Amino acid sequence: MPGGRLTQQERQQIALGLADSVSYAEIARRLDRPTSTVTREVMRNGGPAAYRADLAHRATERRAHRRPGATRGPQSVAQAHGRDAAAVAEYEEAFTTVLMASGLTKMAARVLTCLFITDAGSLTASQLAQRLQVSPASISKAITFLEGQSLVRRERDERRRDRYVVDDELFYQATVASARANDQLVETARQGVALLGPHTPAANRLENIARFLDFISESMVHAAEQARAVLHAGPGAGAGDPDRPGRDDGQRHEAEQEQAVAGPPGPTTARGHALPTHW
Repeated sequence: MPGGRLTQQERQQIALGLADSVSYAEIARRLDRPTSTVTREVMRNGGPAAYRADLAHRATERRAHRRPGATRGPQSVAQAHGRDAAAVAEYEEAFTTVLMASGLTKMAARVLTCLFITDAGSLTASQLAQRLQVSPASISKAITFLEGQSLVRRERDERRRDRYVVDDELFYQATVASARANDQLVETARQGVALLGPHTPAANRLENIARFLDFISESMVHAAEQARAVLHAGPGAGAGDPDRPGRDDGQRHEAEQEQAVAGPPGPTTARGHALPTHW
């Protein structure tokens, strides 16, 4: 598998693949490159809708010419525990790319990555702006979005500064918030069932949407609660730990959910909850 920087011809092949709606994995296979290389290349140069081979190539050349001078951003931050600054910067870029591929904007992904890999798990807005070399306004906009998705938590420190925090509750809170986000969609679908008339094709379609969301959201919340218990039990908790949710619990819940879905459809069979969404 070839290494080194992408060539202009390879970037043109990436652009052609994107235009034909080819997956990143398939484009990477054609180029004999890792999928992560193609994903990172596309996301750092405008995303799949705006990627242009010539612009991406020129941007890479400009970045290469800047490297002999003073470095900016995360590489300029002193690294603790003997970490390699260049390796940390490369990892930070890769993590940011993965978050962007999951649906986050570039700045939101950069902020969240920075918080993830900071030992303290919290930074102020000014610290984030300094580390990422962006304006306070950019940080504020990204934080507003991340708070709305339950991906960060705001706290006041002893100097009455806002600090933005990620911790072990992060994914539990985000998962539950996602599972409850589409209540209105379920409610509206069931209003349509009543309006269009029970047992009509359209009403059955809407009811199936509501039942599907019920099943997904209940499963998400149940799994999140189990995973949260595992985290609180600590890394030493084994499969036989009585405090750890067991496989039997999950199988029993799955059977209950299957029974609920197998039941007859109706406008009042279940509560409306959320479809899990990308960030």
